[in-house]
Amino acid sequence: NSSPLSDGAAALLLTTPERAKVLRLKPMVRIVASAVAGVHPSYMGMGPVPATQKALKRAGLTVEQIDLVEINEAFASQSLACIKELGLDIKRVNVNGGAIALGHPLGCSGARIMTTLIHEMKRRGCRYGLATMCIGVGQGIATIVERVN
Repeated sequence: NSSPLSDGAAALLLTTPERAKVLRLKPMVRIVASAVAGVHPSYMGMGPVPATQKALKRAGLTVEQIDLVEINEAFASQSLACIKELGLDIKRVNVNGGAIALGHPLGCSGARIMTTLIHEMKRRGCRYGLATMCIGVGQGIATIVERVN
């Protein structure tokens, strides 16, 4: 199965704590760590695995400490392979459905994934969240966020 291409729009505001204070904005999360990585193009879709491992190392966290995960579900097999390789608890991954269910709005997927993750973390009172995406020809990106009270 693969995700359908769909229309979509999302927006995120990224700023410093100091600027947020000046603008009287209440941050929802802070970025703890982020990483990009690549694998051989023959393993397209697996880039989120080394990217996640690098981000976890930079954050000083383990996969068990991550409360929720949003994986860009370009293909079912790709997502399942990443989940298995990273040892993720399936009950904490794409808890509201992934791109196969929700669609894959090109150019908006990263913002959609992060927005979904942040709001679900707030709803559940979670501390840490992980957003990952595979990128063409074996690349991957992972970002770990921490909910701010």
